[in-house]
Amino acid sequence: MKRTLFLFCYFLLGGLPVPAQQATAMPATLQRYVRQALDSNLVLRQRHLSLQQSVLALQEARSYFLPAVEGLAGYQTAGGGRSINIPVGDLLNPVYATLNQLTGSGKFPTISNVEEQFFPKNFYDVKLRTTYPIYNPSVRYGAQIAEQKVRLSEKEVDLYKRELIRDVKSAYYSYLMATEAVRIYEATRVVVQRSLQVNQSLYNNGKGLPAYISRSEADLLQVEAQIESSRNDAAKAKAYFNFLLNRGLAEEVETTDLVLPTLGSWIADEAATKDREELAQLRIAQQINETLLRLQESNRMPRISTFLDLGAQAQQMKVDRQAPYYLLGVQLEVPIFQGRRNQYKIAQARQQVSQVQLQQAVVAKQLELAAFSARNNVLTAVTNHRAANKQAEAAQSYFKLIDRGRAEGSNSYIEWLDARNQLTLSQIQQQLSKYRALTALAEYERQAATATLSDSQ
Repeated sequence: MKRTLFLFCYFLLGGLPVPAQQATAMPATLQRYVRQALDSNLVLRQRHLSLQQSVLALQEARSYFLPAVEGLAGYQTAGGGRSINIPVGDLLNPVYATLNQLTGSGKFPTISNVEEQFFPKNFYDVKLRTTYPIYNPSVRYGAQIAEQKVRLSEKEVDLYKRELIRDVKSAYYSYLMATEAVRIYEATRVVVQRSLQVNQSLYNNGKGLPAYISRSEADLLQVEAQIESSRNDAAKAKAYFNFLLNRGLAEEVETTDLVLPTLGSWIADEAATKDREELAQLRIAQQINETLLRLQESNRMPRISTFLDLGAQAQQMKVDRQAPYYLLGVQLEVPIFQGRRNQYKIAQARQQVSQVQLQQAVVAKQLELAAFSARNNVLTAVTNHRAANKQAEAAQSYFKLIDRGRAEGSNSYIEWLDARNQLTLSQIQQQLSKYRALTALAEYERQAATATLSDSQ
């Protein structure tokens, strides 16, 4: 039944599908405001800052592919503790004494035994250490995850852009609708004031009733209240619109006469929802989870790294030819047992991948339903607007007839009052239905993702 009704409205209004890439052309004024919002909106600036942070995180992740060089310096001194005795004197002093007797000289002095501590005393070590990961899967997967998060942040920016474009259009239409209501009620006030003057003139000439004067005065007060209420609505709509553009809340908004576009440009292919940023975010999230799964699985693999120390070390702060040194090494790290901790992490990562896959299917159906409902809302709003136009034309013709008849004395004041009320309500409904249709179009553009973001910037 719903499909039959949709097709009936569709062919009745003469609409033809067009590709999803086509978007409804915006008036120059509204397009300028949309660009200003995209340039100045504070929330969008926050999204851009988050994107920049993701780019910096990606650069940080890629830096782990490069060697890391750091300077290290240390000084140590100690006393007491364990030591080793070296009997150098006991071994060499008899030999030196014999040599002195044979040579008849004292060239070979007596030396003492040596006691060397295990702890270093007055020892310094200054070096440059260079480390480089030869094989470390976590570095590679970490860079991939950082790159995917950058893409995720880009989609978040695009997502808010679509939300902002819709909000700016809807706020602009609300402001125009409120200003149109003010204009209609002000025009009605002129008519009511003229009616009050006519009733007073008739009463002064003995042809009118005091009740007509009282009713006209009451109608005038009611119209004044409606004008004030509409002005308040316009002020609030202006403030919200300027808030979206990050301007002063009381700043003037340029108005323009908007015309509903042809229905053909409102209908997009149902497959347009596949390009929604929400689905793209979920696809990227699934890629991130898959990369995390591979990262957890790689924890069972060994890690190989190398290091090189270039420095100098000696005691008593000496610097001589023996102080400089280099130390080159290769380190192998092999995980053996961690209480099945990594297996549990792998199982959790697999569950997360499956969960995101199911979430993609659910969100895809929800977005398809939202786009379908938004499209039907557009068709309904257009039908209502065209009916409101006919009603406004009929009410205008009827009021002219009754107004002429009252001037000629063939119609009563009650009939004139009823015709005037019908005219005012039909004009309000005409403008209301017009901007409701435009608002429904803005919502459909959001749900079908037909607005081209590059053209709006």
